[in-house]
Amino acid sequence: MLHPTGRLIAFAILHQSYSPQTANPYVPMLLNGACDETSDKSEQAFVQLLLTSSSGNNNNEVLNQSAVDYINGSLSASQILLPREQLEKQYCSNGVQSQPQISSFRSAAVRSVIPDPDVPQSCANSLESAISLPGSKQKSASDDRDSALAGLLQEKSGARLGPQWIRPTPPRLPVLDGELQWLNPDNNHELLWDYSMCADTSRGAAIRDLIARALKGPLAPAQQEQVILELANDPKLVYYCGMTPQKLPDLVEHNPLIAVEVLSKLINSPDISGYFAGLVHMDMSLHSMEVVNRLTTAVDLPTEFVHEYITNCIQSCQNIKDKYMQNRLVRLVCVFLQSLIRNKIINDRLVVSTSKV
Repeated sequence: MLHPTGRLIAFAILHQSYSPQTANPYVPMLLNGACDETSDKSEQAFVQLLLTSSSGNNNNEVLNQSAVDYINGSLSASQILLPREQLEKQYCSNGVQSQPQISSFRSAAVRSVIPDPDVPQSCANSLESAISLPGSKQKSASDDRDSALAGLLQEKSGARLGPQWIRPTPPRLPVLDGELQWLNPDNNHELLWDYSMCADTSRGAAIRDLIARALKGPLAPAQQEQVILELANDPKLVYYCGMTPQKLPDLVEHNPLIAVEVLSKLINSPDISGYFAGLVHMDMSLHSMEVVNRLTTAVDLPTEFVHEYITNCIQSCQNIKDKYMQNRLVRLVCVFLQSLIRNKIINDRLVVSTSKV
């Protein structure tokens, strides 16, 4: 995988990665590289120089040379290659073990066969208790028990019992409230009464259809009169026509008269504040001012709503950049304010204070 120069550099890194060399786990690999007859002679000579010069200035002299010099043979030509036995003996004499390190798990393993201290004395004269080991002579119980057990452990040790690699269980994900009903389904079902069963669903069907059309475009005069007549005969039909605060701006723009009738019937509804908020925050137009003006004469509007609507109208006039549209809207607002003042809905002081704001 590596070119010759890279292999020499890799051997040098493995040799220098641990200090002192007694803790180097790559010593067997270095010994194999130093005695590998299939590799180049320059590589064997370089690795043997590393192993034989592990201490002192000799190691620095080896590392100060370039890898190219060793490949060319200028520095390794005079190196005498030592046999593996002599190299291991010479290297191990310096206090370096050539055996590979054993992992902490393997070193913590115990033998699968342990000596039994409770051997009955009657086994001493019994021939049936003789221990027969394959490949070894028979030993009777009268012999040294320790030597017999040592031979047994040596021949029948089997695989060692090491500690298991146990990982901690991963943390459980938090259980959401919606998942509990799927994990533990409830089998105790309760009976619920369907109040819509056998109910008259035709109530308000006609006005519901007309309101749906009124949200999309202007209704014909006859249709408008039909809606007004239906609401006048049964004011509670307004709760069945499918009207919501979100749909109010469309109804105001297309059919302001119907919007006035609907809002006047919803004045006592708990959702009337949502309808008032929809009027305040919708884009100012002639139809919206007409609806508010008609509502002021039909029902009692909250003073806060009237004040907020006037403030929104004045701010809308200020935010328009087109001078022509601004003048047109200002005239409409002035006419609207004059109508409110004439009907004594507001006074002059409220208009002045609102315009200052």
